[in-house]
Formats: sequence, structure tokens, C-alpha cells
Amino acid sequence: MTFRTPGFGRRLGTGRTRLVLPALVTLAVLLIVFMVFTATYTNLLWYDSIGFQKVYTTQIKAKVALFFGAGLLMVLVVGANVAVAYRLRPAYRPLSVEQQGLERYRTVIDPRRRLIAWSLLGLLGVLTGSSAAGQWPVWLAFLNRTKFGVKDPQFHKDVSFYVFTYPFLRLIIGVIFATVILSILAAVMVHYLYGGLRLQGPGDKASPPARAHLSVLFGLFILLKAVAYWFDRYGLVHSERGVRTGASYADVNALLPAKTILMIIALLCAAMFFSNLLRRGMMLPGVGFTLLVLSAILLGGVYPLLIQQFQVKPDELAKERAYIQRNIEFTRQAYGVDGAKVVPYGSQPVTDKKKLQEERDTLGGVRVLDPAVVGETFRQFQQIRPFYQFPDTLDVDRYQVDGRSIDTIVALRELSGAPREQRSWVKDHMVYTHGYGFVSAYGDRFADDVPEFITKNMPVSPDQKIRVEKPEIYFGERSPRYSVVGGQGQQELNYPDNSEKGQQSNTYDGDGGVPIDSFLNKLLYSAKFQDKNLLLSGAINKNAKILYDRSPRQMVQKAAPWLTLDGDPYPAVVNGRILWIVDGYTTSNSYPYSEEMSLGDATRDTITDTRSAVARQADDHINYMRNSVKATVDAYDGSVHLYQWDENDPITKTWMKVFDDTVQPRSSIPPELEAHFRYPQDLFKVQRKILTQYHVTDPGAFYNGEGFWEVPEDPAAKEKRQPPYYQSLRMPGQDTSSFSLTTVFTPGGNTTRGNPQLAAFMAVGSTPGRDYGQIQILQMPRNAQPAGPGQVQNSFETDEKVKAALFALRQGGTKTVPGNLLTIPFGGSLLYVEPMYTKAAGGKENQPYPILGKILVRYGSSIVAADTLKDALAQILGETGTGTGTTPPPEGTPPAGGQLSPELLKARADLRTALQEFEAAQKKGDYAAMGEAWKKLKAAEAALWSASQGPAARPSPSPSPTGAPPGSPSPSGSPPATPSTS
Repeated sequence: MTFRTPGFGRRLGTGRTRLVLPALVTLAVLLIVFMVFTATYTNLLWYDSIGFQKVYTTQIKAKVALFFGAGLLMVLVVGANVAVAYRLRPAYRPLSVEQQGLERYRTVIDPRRRLIAWSLLGLLGVLTGSSAAGQWPVWLAFLNRTKFGVKDPQFHKDVSFYVFTYPFLRLIIGVIFATVILSILAAVMVHYLYGGLRLQGPGDKASPPARAHLSVLFGLFILLKAVAYWFDRYGLVHSERGVRTGASYADVNALLPAKTILMIIALLCAAMFFSNLLRRGMMLPGVGFTLLVLSAILLGGVYPLLIQQFQVKPDELAKERAYIQRNIEFTRQAYGVDGAKVVPYGSQPVTDKKKLQEERDTLGGVRVLDPAVVGETFRQFQQIRPFYQFPDTLDVDRYQVDGRSIDTIVALRELSGAPREQRSWVKDHMVYTHGYGFVSAYGDRFADDVPEFITKNMPVSPDQKIRVEKPEIYFGERSPRYSVVGGQGQQELNYPDNSEKGQQSNTYDGDGGVPIDSFLNKLLYSAKFQDKNLLLSGAINKNAKILYDRSPRQMVQKAAPWLTLDGDPYPAVVNGRILWIVDGYTTSNSYPYSEEMSLGDATRDTITDTRSAVARQADDHINYMRNSVKATVDAYDGSVHLYQWDENDPITKTWMKVFDDTVQPRSSIPPELEAHFRYPQDLFKVQRKILTQYHVTDPGAFYNGEGFWEVPEDPAAKEKRQPPYYQSLRMPGQDTSSFSLTTVFTPGGNTTRGNPQLAAFMAVGSTPGRDYGQIQILQMPRNAQPAGPGQVQNSFETDEKVKAALFALRQGGTKTVPGNLLTIPFGGSLLYVEPMYTKAAGGKENQPYPILGKILVRYGSSIVAADTLKDALAQILGETGTGTGTTPPPEGTPPAGGQLSPELLKARADLRTALQEFEAAQKKGDYAAMGEAWKKLKAAEAALWSASQGPAARPSPSPSPTGAPPGSPSPSGSPPATPSTS
């Protein structure tokens, strides 16, 4: 027989239940604390690894100060009003149905009122503090503000007031407004719950203490509204009421005095509410509040509208002229285009052949290699293994090669990850850790119709013309999420070779990265990346480091969170090391009288489809922009350097005070590095959008808008803007060629959706020095504008000889790919140059890639297609070239005599036969046969031209070393042989 105490099991179960809930809560709190600690501590380690720990700690201090400052303000003020309302509760509440219903709530709440109150106040404080902490840049910029030295024409305040002080004041007013409003709501709820306010029953609906309490709170709210009205006056410099951004005629003459009057009325209304402390009754406060509301509607809304409709619109230009002038001046200042030079051009083109030939000698090397097209060609020739990759759009830089500056197409051979069939945690994160090699090609020449490489292949040769001492790419745009490197005895794949091991390995020895050879760090990073292998793997040895958050833009953004970054970081070899160069911008949307735009919309064009766009926030509207900082990231060790570039930018100076010693002065930039700086594309795109309208500086002409321009569509990609192009050229008045960033404009207001003519050509100096950043615009004569990009492209496709050349290129399923259409000032007119690439049809087996087909050139009304730019210019200028470049017309077009000669018939038959042989070999994958057919194709093409046009036929290019078409894979599957660079 067993004895059991009645209820013992139930009481034991209840006790266990009571213990489980606190245990779960404690566990949840510990888990949250651990997650916060993990995130904070690992971030601290990362910042310390790049030497920017102070940036992170300064942010943390600012966020903590704002969090507790705003949160405590909210908790104390709202809590105090709740306590006051509770203490002012009436001792006697008249018996009514309403109070009987509320009594049930009071019965539930009273025993737990402290817990409920503190819980709600705590939640309110956390939400308020979190919101305020996100505004840390506004607070820190205000504390360290720097004057611009420019005053607005309306209030005569320095621009720094609008950029730094005004946003901070609005933040403070917003927090106080929220605190007062929530205090009113909380007080009303408590007074109502405890009988101080009633909705039913006879007599007063509010007890005298409740009326006095709420009167004070409403008085504070209206007093705060008076302060807001005063500061709203300064916000008129951002008004959109007029023709353009900024205080308009109606704003200055109607809304500005209205704001002042409303402020005075609000002060009187607040005094009426405060008077309720001394007297009973709501008549005066009610009258005052009604007057304020009516005044706000009539003075703040109706009166400015009447002024706009009946004074401004009938004579808008006369009324708004002065304000349009303000907008023009301040917009040009804000975007840095006030120094742009607009000069007339093209009214007197050179016609003398001899002078044109002399000017041709000063033309220099025109960049005919299109970085947006040849990415596939780089992959075909220099990818070497499928686990390496190149970007779709390559970069343009310039290097000193053989004693002269060369426009160069550059890219890094980055890692895409371990081969699919060899995936494992160790291989993914400890073997395949980095890319290898800097690949570059001449921008102004080809070798056998493919890029002529300057640096190439693996391993890096010490004899190459660009010296690379550290070719490993541990920090890049396509790096793995994280890698563990540098462990004792660790073998990281450097590059494959023909040795017994099949590869050469490297052990990372750079300063970058966070040590992960301790248990604590393994535990923290295992939690951070949610990967248990970081904690359990025995492959992580002594001195091992973890690399993560290592894309150049990401690293610079974390090191300088106050910057907006350019969308195109580019690699450069400086003193033997590969550095990523990232352009940083300071932006604002608070510059007075400046026109606002979307940064994303302004920078979107054909190139942004294949490359990251400018790094920007959700609200990317700006009205001020400067290229203030040049940043570098070492591709091997991840070291980050920030260099001040615009030494006059007040925003940069402000943040250099906030994060002192993080931005190095411009004087510390090494000359070898500065030589690779270039004018950034995203800033240029923003400036060209501004200059489509703001090249007009006369208010009357600006108002009419007749002389406005547009950025044309890219003729190779409809309904997308043409991107700007880097190229070396000699602008009118310059003695030598210089590296520049260029674009063109077409007339604005084009409603025909056709191919408008060219209105202007714009270039900015991109080589550091006297001309860097100097914008020069060549404005075409309005009565004789040259062809625009669309018209030029159309002329290439419709010209009989060029059409014949392109027809020959498109045989056998081969398609043509247009390259960048360059516009070059030449001979008092414009020279248009476009490389036309060909790309064989085929699937994955054939790996088609672009090769040069023809160079298309137009000058005036002359249009040619040739194999080289030299030949094309010779034909354009009436010289005898080494080869014509224009292939014969399609089948059925007789020569000048009208009869087809036997030689022509034979050449045509040979061309068809060779083409059929090439297609058959291509389908079979017979690369040797493809090579033989390719030779026959070239020979037949030359013979066909010779038979149809005479003896000036071009020599057939030499075949690739393997005997296959240039770049064709070898039968063994090894990388294609590099074409001759002779």
C-alpha cells in the first residue's frame, strides 16, 4: 500500500511551472546579450584589423548618448505626467454607467499599475531611443560643423546653418513634439481612467486639477508650435512652390510674413492655455486655438495661393526672375559646375586635307577597345580555370608603357569559389581563398582582332611591362563570404601549374584579418556566421586569421560611413602592389536654393546594368555633391587609406573633426598612386544631368527652356542613356592629349523620338594636375548641328560600303556587337569612332566571345569601315592606307564595270566553301579543322576584295599559334593560346 499526500503532485507541478517561465526568460535575455556582445565585439575586432577602431567606438558612443538621452527624456516626461495625472485623480467619482464600466478596468489595473506603467514606459523609451540613435550623423555633424563661407541671399545665414544646424534643430523639435504629444495622450488616458475626465453625466466634464494639467500640456504643445513656425521660415530656401527650388516670390511676400504672424498667434494662444492655471473655463483657450487653426488655413494656405494665382502667374518671369537667378547660382555651386566653360565649336571645320593630316598626327592613341564588350574575351583568354572570373564590364586606366602613357583596359582575375565537384568546407574556406593576377591590355590596338595584352597569364612574369609583386587578390569585389587564411602550414591555392602537385600554394602573411586561433574568437565567429565548423574544425591552426566584409566598397563604407561611394571601384598597380581605388562623395539634400535630384536616376545608364550602381541610401535625393575623398584598399592585406581630395569641402572638414586622424591630408598621397586617380563617373553623370539645363545662366532664357539639352540614348541599347567614356584626347586649345571623361548632349524637348542631332560635347580633365576637374563644353552651332549618336549609328548601318562590310561579318550565324561610339573633337568638327565586334554563334560548347570585326569611322559626311583605325583615318583623309578595311558588297552586287570577273566569281565561291567548312567543323567541335577553315576564310576575304576593288587589298592576318581561330580552345581543353602581340 502506498500513501500519497493529497494535492502534492499538483503543487509540485505548479512549482515547476513557476520555475520554467523565469528560466526561459533568463535564457532569452542571456541569448540576446550574447548576440549583442557577439555582434559588437566582432565588429570591434574587424575595425581594429583595418586600423579604424575609433570610427566604430565614436559611433557607439554617439548612439548610446542619443539612445539614453532621448529615451530617458521620453520616459521621465511621460512618466512624470502619468504620475501627476494619477495623483490628481478625484477622491470622489460620481456614480454613472460610464464609471461603473471603468471600475472593472481599475480593479484589474490598480494592483499591477506600477508594472504596467514601467513596462509601457520602458518600451516607449526603447523605441524613442532607437529612433534617435539612428540620427547620430546629424548630431555629430552639428557638434563639429564647419562654415561654408557662403551666405544665402534671403536670410543671410551661412550655408552651414542649413546643412548642419537646421537638420539638428528639426531633430530636437521632433523629439520634443513626440514627447509632449505622448504626454498628452498618456495624461488623458489616466485622467479618464480615474475619473478626472468624463464623457457622460451632468456638470463639468473635467475636474479642475485635470483641466489645469491638460491646459499646461496643450500650452506647451502650442508654444512648441510657435518655435516650429519660426524655424519653418528658414525651410523656405528648399521650397518647391515656385518655378525652381528655393524661396519664390509667393514664399517671400506671402508665406514668410504669414509664418511670423502665425508664430505670434501661437504665443498668444499658448498664454491663454497657461492662464487656465489661475482661472476656470476653457473659453479663452478655445478661442485662441480656433484662431490659430483658422489663421494657419488662411495665412499659411489660402493667402500664398491667391498671391501665386493672381500676382505671380500673370507675370511669372518678371516676378520670379530674381529667384530663378538665385537657383541657377546656388545649383551650379552645389554641384561644382560653376566653373564649367562653354565655348562655341564647329562653325568652321577644317577642309584642307593637308591640315587634317597634320592634325591626325596629334590625335594620339584612340581607345578602340570597349571595356563593356571585351569582358568575355578576357575570360576566354585569361580565365585559365573555371573557378576564376572577370567582371562583365572592365575598367579603364592608363599606364606608362615604353615611355608613354597608354589608355589601358584592366581587370583582376578573382575567385568564384571551389569547383562544384570538389566542394567541402575546408576547400571552400581554407584552400580556395583568393584570386590571382592583374590582367591588362592596350586600349588602342588589337592583335589578330583580339586584345593585345600587357600583363597576362599565371604565374606573373617579372618581365611584364607593368610590374606586379603581390598578385594575390584576398580582398576584391567577388571574394567569398569569409575565408580562414594564414594558419601555420596552411596551403591556399595560388594558381594551377604543371608541377607534380598541379598547383602552387600560398600562405597569407598580410596584416589584415582577425585572429581566429583562440577558442573565444572561434566561438564568436561560429555564432556570427552560424557555422559550427569554425568552432569544431581541427584544420584551423596557429596564427590563422578570418577575412570577411572584404569588398572594397564595403570596407570603405564602414571605415567612412559619412561617405557616399562611387559604383565603380577600379584596380591599379602602384609600386608593385594591387590597390582598389574607390571614389567617395560628400552629399547633402539641405543646400539652399539648389535643385534636388535622385542620385540613382542620375547615374543609371547602360553600364549600370552590368555593374554595381552608386552606393546610396534608401532616400538618395541630393542637392550637393563633392568628390571629397579618394580611398584605397590593398588587394592583398586589406589595408584601407582615406585621402582628402577636395580640400575646400566643409562637409569633409566637419567629418575629419568627428573622426580625427582617419582621413589623411592630400599632401600625403604618393605620386605613384595619384597618377592613377581619375575623375569619377557617378559625379560626372550627376553634373552632366545638371548641365543639361544649368548651362543656361540667363534667368529669362532658363525660364523659357529653349536651349536645354538631353543626354542621348545609347545607340546600342535603346531607351537607356549613353554612358560617359574615358579616353585620351586633345581638346581645342590644348597642346597635348590628356586622359578625359567625355559625353555628348542632344537638343532638349525632342518629341519625335527619332535620332536628334548633336547639341554639345562635354569633357572633364581626368589626369591629376592643373586641368583635373575642369569641365569644358563645346557647343555646336544651332543652325548647323552635326549628327548625334543615333544618327551616326544609323549612317553606319545604311552606308552601302559599310553595310557590305557588316554583311560579310554576319555570315554563318555570326552576329556583330557594337562597341562604344566615341566622339572626338577633330579638325574643327567631330570624328566618330566605333569598334564593331563579331561573335560566333554557339552554345556552351563553343564559348563564343567577341573579336574585332571592323573599325567604323565617320568624319563629316565621309564614312568608312577598316581593319584598323590607322587605315580608316587614311581613307577618311584621302591617304593611301595599308589596307582598305571595307569588305566587298554582298553577293549579287557587280563591280563598277557591271560584269562579274572570273576572279571575283572564284573568290566568292571560295568564301562560301570556306564558310561552310568552318560551320561544319564548329558543329563537330573539331578545332583543328576550324583553324584550317579560318585560314581559308581570311584568304578568300582578301581575294574577294582584291577582285572587286583592285590591288589595295589588306593582308590576311596571321593565324593564331594553335592553328585555330584566335582564342579557340585547344583540343586538350587547356586554356587557349595567347595571340601574338607583335
